[in-house]
Amino acid sequence: MSVKKRTSTAMFILADILIAIVSAVMPFVFRFGISYVGAQVYYLDLAITWLPLDAVILITVNTYLRLYKRVWTYASVSEMYDCTKSAVITEAIYMAYKVLFGINMFRSYYPFNFFILMILLIVSRMSIRFLRGIEKRRHKQGDTHNVMIIGGGGAASMLIKEYQLSNRRIKVSCILDDNPEKKGKMLNDVPIIGGREEIVSAADRYGIDEIVIAIPSADPSDIRELIALCQQTEAKVRRLPAIATTLTESLSSSVRDVNYEDLLGRDSVIIRNPELHDFVHDKTVMVTGGGGSIGSELCRQIAANKPKELIIIDIYENSTYELEVELERYYPETKLEILIASVRDFDRLDTIFAKYRPDVVYHAAAHKHVPLMETSPNEAIKNNCLGTLNLAKLADKYDVNRFVMISTDKAVRPTNVMGATKRICEMIVQTYNNRSDTEFVAVRFGNVLGSNGSVIPLFLKQIEEGGPVTLTHREITRYFMTIPEAVSLVLTAGLMAKGGEIFVLDMGEPVKIYELASNLIKMKGYVPEEDIKIEVVGLRPGEKLYEELLMDEEGLQETANKKIHIGKPIELDEEAFLAKLDRLIEKAEDNMAEIRKDIKEICPTYQPRNI
Repeated sequence: MSVKKRTSTAMFILADILIAIVSAVMPFVFRFGISYVGAQVYYLDLAITWLPLDAVILITVNTYLRLYKRVWTYASVSEMYDCTKSAVITEAIYMAYKVLFGINMFRSYYPFNFFILMILLIVSRMSIRFLRGIEKRRHKQGDTHNVMIIGGGGAASMLIKEYQLSNRRIKVSCILDDNPEKKGKMLNDVPIIGGREEIVSAADRYGIDEIVIAIPSADPSDIRELIALCQQTEAKVRRLPAIATTLTESLSSSVRDVNYEDLLGRDSVIIRNPELHDFVHDKTVMVTGGGGSIGSELCRQIAANKPKELIIIDIYENSTYELEVELERYYPETKLEILIASVRDFDRLDTIFAKYRPDVVYHAAAHKHVPLMETSPNEAIKNNCLGTLNLAKLADKYDVNRFVMISTDKAVRPTNVMGATKRICEMIVQTYNNRSDTEFVAVRFGNVLGSNGSVIPLFLKQIEEGGPVTLTHREITRYFMTIPEAVSLVLTAGLMAKGGEIFVLDMGEPVKIYELASNLIKMKGYVPEEDIKIEVVGLRPGEKLYEELLMDEEGLQETANKKIHIGKPIELDEEAFLAKLDRLIEKAEDNMAEIRKDIKEICPTYQPRNI
């Protein structure tokens, strides 16, 4: 514990001793009047005799309730509640030991003692926030906007100069830097006062309105830690992105708000691969599910590399039309063909393949929503399994060069129908690769930030509506990746394909969804559990606490790209698999009620909670 923290704790303990004294004596004033307090020698002697024990009890209760470890500068209703709870517990102990030891006080002593104790505990704590507010206003000069900069390097120096020259309202009050040699020095007349451990106290002391993280080269995990510290203050948190992106404009105009990608603590890398241009140039490329989150980004990045023709297939016309308008605006030189079709409809797909003869197919069309597929398992089989089978047959029939299927981490030891159907799709891809000249591959990854139906857009909407933010379990974790990053890696993996691989993308470290929800609430300027409640509603049907990217038996093979790995194909009896697949699809089309046993038969790794 730092000297400053020890001093603060000692001051609160001293204050609580004074509170114990006042709350023991003041009931006499309220009951008998100040002129007659001295006449109550018997009661007064009792109160004074037991006063040391009263003080010890109060300090013990407050220690147990962790009232000496709070940051009272930001005290709110929650802290008032805890002070009240302390008064209730303390008074109950007072009454218990006095009755036990036969210490007879006048009847009104206890209610007076309780109310005085409660009021003084609340006032002593809440006054810290009031006094800090006065101190902040004293630091402010008119309409001055006080800024703290984290990072004492070249970026901070340039930023300070711009603020000083361009905006008199902005005052850079202090700088924090973890380098101990810089502490006590000045940078452009602004003091460097310490490291990151000073963020909360310095924000308070200088009345900081805004904190700018000006360390463009910092690791994402470091940025995440700094943001978490900054969010303990009332200041707005912003950051300076990589310098390389700001060479053509002023540095101060490049400072941006913290976004949810910053909260993940990992790099978002979009690979600019010149080989992709060579791969798709002068080729006809087909994307199924092109109107979806992943499909539409696939279309953007493919269109940017000038294919001969881009065929976009989707069953949902609204998002597909919006994508068409966007691509025509930004890539007018790309020849587009937008087709509304279902991957379930073999004959419709057959006419499309016969007409356009695609060279490369990216198959992103699928039902992906786990709880909905639990209640409609036959639809998951029809769309995911039958759809993939139809496309695999046609890719083989029309001599497609390469077929890349988008898979999911939920296909690994699936506990839900959606994951099981995607595992079956991987098996289809591996089977057809062994019996076709087409190179069939699958790319497996976890959740993508901001995709349709993903958790972050839901959380942001719930925050905008005032809460509560709902999550299924306090310990649930997920892997996350941005949509552009995931798609760039999918395209890169497709370039590496030789046929039969299951490519596994490096998703970084798993993220606790509860922490993500808390950070999103803070990012929007609210206090979790106070301004916006977080409500745990329980795991949904088929949902796992933890997702995996690889089964034990698959092994892992490195590639030239450190973010892409290859899972070893699992051997299977292809003829038996295809026969079981036909029966499964037939039963799904007949809308059989008990389809899960058939899914389990064809996908042995499927482990539903109830069959």
